Amino acid sequence: MAMDASEIERLIKLHVPDAEVTIRDLAGDGDHYAATVLAESFRGKSRVQQHQIVYEALKAEMGGKLHALALQTGTPEP
Repeated sequence: MAMDASEIERLIKLHVPDAEVTIRDLAGDGDHYAATVLAESFRGKSRVQQHQIVYEALKAEMGGKLHALALQTGTPEP
């Protein structure tokens, strides 16, 4: 069962309300996505910590509906 990009965005924003989320379907199959997540709340956190926050938001779907996610995180440019 595939996962819709809007559902990925919704789950991330539930966990990181200030996030700017961009999702791309890499293979057109609803299983392989790339996500860019920018959030002011990431400021001061390491890249690993930022990724952990996003994966925590998606943990129920990873490996099931969501097979693969290429993730980039950071803080918004001023």
